[in-house]
Amino acid sequence: MAEKYIPFSKEEVEKIIENYPTPFHIYDEKAIRENARGFKKAFEWNDGFKEYFAVKATPNPYLVKILREEGFGADCSSEVELDLVKRIGMSGEEIILTSNDTPASEFRAAKELGAIINLDDISHIEYLEKNVGLPETICMRYNPGDLKQGNLIIGHPEEAKYGFTHDQIIKGYRILKSKGVKKFGVHTMVASNELDPDYFIETAELLFNLIVEVNEKAGVKISFANLGGGVGIPYKPEEKAVDLEYVSAGIKKLYEEKIEKNGLAPLKIFFELGRAITGPYGYLVSKVLHMKKTYKQFAGLDASMVNLMRPGMYGAYHHITVLGKENESHDQKYDVTGSLCENNDKFAIDRMLPEVEYGDIVVIHDAGAHGHAMGFNYNGKLKSAELLLRENGEVKQIRRPETVEDYFATLDFGGLKDFEV
Repeated sequence: MAEKYIPFSKEEVEKIIENYPTPFHIYDEKAIRENARGFKKAFEWNDGFKEYFAVKATPNPYLVKILREEGFGADCSSEVELDLVKRIGMSGEEIILTSNDTPASEFRAAKELGAIINLDDISHIEYLEKNVGLPETICMRYNPGDLKQGNLIIGHPEEAKYGFTHDQIIKGYRILKSKGVKKFGVHTMVASNELDPDYFIETAELLFNLIVEVNEKAGVKISFANLGGGVGIPYKPEEKAVDLEYVSAGIKKLYEEKIEKNGLAPLKIFFELGRAITGPYGYLVSKVLHMKKTYKQFAGLDASMVNLMRPGMYGAYHHITVLGKENESHDQKYDVTGSLCENNDKFAIDRMLPEVEYGDIVVIHDAGAHGHAMGFNYNGKLKSAELLLRENGEVKQIRRPETVEDYFATLDFGGLKDFEV
C-alpha cells in the first residue's frame, strides 16, 4: 500500500502527545514556506504577481504571518477574517475582500483597511456607493455561465450564486468608470480542488478574452486579473499534484498573445489559493479510542467531524497512516469513525489498513486546509488545538484547544435563577 510523506516519526509524535493530547492539527512550517517560494518562482515572469492566501482555508494568524513573510497577501471572505489579518499588521492592497451577500459593515471594514474590494453582484455597486462610498480601486467577480464548465465540487457556473453575468460585468465597468473609479480588476473562480492543469490555463484564456472585450466595449483598462483558486491537491497517493510550472508557461503564452499584443500590458496576475498552499502540509493526529466488530469492523478515534468535516460532508478521501505500522500488510477493512451522533461521522469507509489496536496513533493526511477551519460544536464537541512544527524541529501551540468554559461563554447561566417556565 502506497504511503504518503509524514514530517515526523512515531517517537517524535509520542513526545508531542506528552505535552499536547490528541486530537490536534499540526502544520509543517518548512514545507509550507518551500511550497510558497516555489509558487512565486513559477510566476516570476509577471511583474506584480501576487498570491492572496485564502484565509478561510486555515484562518490562523501564525500561518498567515508566515505566508506574509513569503510575500503573500490575504484573501478574506468576512469581517472577522479582515480583523484577523489586520491584527498581524496587514493593510492596503495586500488584502482582498472576496465575499457574497455582503453586509455594509464588511465593505466598510475593507475600505477602512484600504483593501481591494471584489464585488459579487452588479447591485453591489449602488449598495457600496450608498452605504460606504466607492474606493478608487474595484474588482468584480465574473461568472462565465455556460462558457466554462465547473467541476463536481463547485457545480455548474450558471447555477452558482457567485458573480456577474457577461453582460452585467461589461455594464458594471461602464458604471464604475462613470463614477470615477480609477483602477479596475477582474476575478473569476469556477472550480474547486481541480487537478487538471489545463483547466487553469483555459480559465486564464477566458479571463484574458474578457479583458480585451472590456477595453473595447467599456473603455476600461484592467490592471489586475485574479485567476482565483481551485488548484487541487493529491489527496490519494496515486494522484499527481498540479504542475504549476506547466500552468505558468501556458498562462505566459496566452498573456503574450492576448494581453501584450493588444496593448493591455502590464497586467498583474493574482491568485487566491488556499488548499494548494497549506493543505498537504497539515495533519490531524488522533488515537484509536475503541475497536468495534458488528456487521463491519470499526476503528473509533478520539477525533470526529468536528476536527475534519470533509469526509463526512463530501465523502472526500483523506489518506490514513497508522504510525509504526506503515510497512505492515494492509489486509484489514475498517470504517474509521468519530464519536458524533451522526452516521456520516466517518473519516474512511471500507478502508484497507494494517490491523488496528486500541491506542494506535493515527495520522490523517492533507488536513492543512478546510480542516480545523470547518469545525463546529454539535453534540457539545470542543475544537482541538493547532500546533506548528517549526523549521528547527520545535513544536509551538498556535491555537489552544477549546474548553467547556469557551463553549458556555455566550450563555447566561446566571439569568436562569429569574427565569420561569
